Amino acid sequence: MSAPPPPKSKPVKVGALADLQRVKTELAAQAAQAAQVAAQQALDAKRQAAHRNLFQAAVGTVQRLPPSRTANLQPRPPAPLPQQHLADEAQALQEALSDEVDITTLLDTDAQLSFRRPGVGPDVTHKLRRGTWAVQRQMDLHGLRTDDAREALGAFIRGAHQQGIRCVRVVTGKGLGSPGKAPVLKDKVHKWLVQKSEVLAFVQAPPAHGGAGALLVLLQPWRGG
Repeated sequence: MSAPPPPKSKPVKVGALADLQRVKTELAAQAAQAAQVAAQQALDAKRQAAHRNLFQAAVGTVQRLPPSRTANLQPRPPAPLPQQHLADEAQALQEALSDEVDITTLLDTDAQLSFRRPGVGPDVTHKLRRGTWAVQRQMDLHGLRTDDAREALGAFIRGAHQQGIRCVRVVTGKGLGSPGKAPVLKDKVHKWLVQKSEVLAFVQAPPAHGGAGALLVLLQPWRGG
C-alpha cells in the first residue's frame, strides 16, 4: 500500500496581518504620546520647584513681623448731639415762670379774680365757672415749696395740653396755714398760669370743686406739632 499524502497548509490571509500591524503601530504611537506628556509634566514640575527655590534663596529666612504699634490716626466720629435734651432745656428756658410779673391788670375785678386772654369773651369764664367743660385732670400743689410747685405746675399744664385735655383743676389751698394767713401759693399760681401760653382762661373753682382753694383752668385746643 502507498502512504497517505501530507496535509495541505492553510493559506495566510494577507488582510489579517495588515490589521494586526496597524493596531501595533497605533498602540506604539499612543505609548509614545503618553510618555511625551509625562516627560513634559515632569519638566514643568522641575521648573516650578526651581522657581520656588530661587525665590526662597533670594529672600532668605522669613520671620513674622511683630504686632504694629502705630497710632490710629483716623478721626473719631463726633459724639451724637443730645437733641431731645437740648430741646427740653430750650423748652424749660422758654417756659420759665417768674414770680415778679404784675398781673393785676390782667385779672377780672370780680370776686374770684378770674383771668381770660385778650380776645376771649367773658362768656368763656362764665361757662367755665358753671362747669360747661368737665374737669379731665387735676393737680394738687398744696403743701409744696415754691420751686417745686412752679416746676410741677409747668410740667402738668404742658403735658395736659399736649394730650388734648381742655379743662383741669389746680388745687392751691386757701393759704390759712401760711404766715399771716396770706394765700402766697395761690397768688403765685395766678402769676404762673397767666405766663403759660397753653392757658386760655381760669376761674376760682365753685364750692363743689374746692372753692377758694382751687382753680379751674381752660387750656387752648391742641394744634399738634
